[in-house]
Amino acid sequence: MTRVSIITPFLNAGRFIEESIQSVLAQTYDNWELLLVDDGSTDGSTGIALQYAAAHPDRIRYLSHDDRQNRGASASRNRGARHAEGEYLAFLDADDVYLPRKLEVQVQILDAHPEVAMLYAATEYWYSWSGLPDDAGRDWVWRRYGAKPDTVIEPPKMLVRFLEDGGTVPCMGGVLVRRGAVQSVGGWEESFRRICTDQVFHAKLCLNFPVMIVDVCLDRYRQHENSSCRTVERAGQLDAAFETYLTWLESYVAAQPAVAPTVRAAVRRALRRHRHPVLDRLQRQARRYDARLRALASRTLGRTLHSDS
Repeated sequence: MTRVSIITPFLNAGRFIEESIQSVLAQTYDNWELLLVDDGSTDGSTGIALQYAAAHPDRIRYLSHDDRQNRGASASRNRGARHAEGEYLAFLDADDVYLPRKLEVQVQILDAHPEVAMLYAATEYWYSWSGLPDDAGRDWVWRRYGAKPDTVIEPPKMLVRFLEDGGTVPCMGGVLVRRGAVQSVGGWEESFRRICTDQVFHAKLCLNFPVMIVDVCLDRYRQHENSSCRTVERAGQLDAAFETYLTWLESYVAAQPAVAPTVRAAVRRALRRHRHPVLDRLQRQARRYDARLRALASRTLGRTLHSDS
């Protein structure tokens, strides 16, 4: 029985996809399958994917949408999940790579914690792949967890932390999740084609299931000018995309039968930062000023009591 299904959607990824596939073949854990989901590529990546599927028919499968349409990352991941046979799902974008012990480490932890639906690890933001001298020292490891590693984090705590941190979520290459949990929340939201797909996925899982953090780096997130995030950032569309996500989340939370007030409050605060940025900035400045005044008053009172004694 296959334990892990790795889903790799790709769109014109001929420059990088072979290195991504090779990083899966190099895993120290070998009970996996790789689902290469073609999102309407027109370059050589389709041929590379078909070549690897033919060379490893028992482990690698090629999938595409009907009529080889381009339907976006969320729809492609859903297609992979529908064809997956593994108990666990892992995700690898076609321009990123796994480190060799990615699956070995995470499968062992999820096996040991049956109450946990999803775990994630640190990710290296990878610049040095380019070989350029200016990129040699730019690699860094993302560890903005928002909670204590190696502990079970009950819902909805992780979602609230993500919202408080400006929407930062783990990279999908660092994730391992139970397929049944993904199915139970309806998978990925296909209206989100490129941007905020990960935020939506994490929101649905973290609202409903316990999650866990592994404090180790297990994948590399390649930084390059043609990535989806960089393209949208250059177009100045990131803020609008994130507000769209928060508006979706507001409706999604409202439709749930029982949601903690902390979640609704966190969503409102996050939306306020986008809908009323000046007011939000003034309110945050006022809170910081009030906190400094309280701290100063406390220190002054402490010195007074000390001198009186």
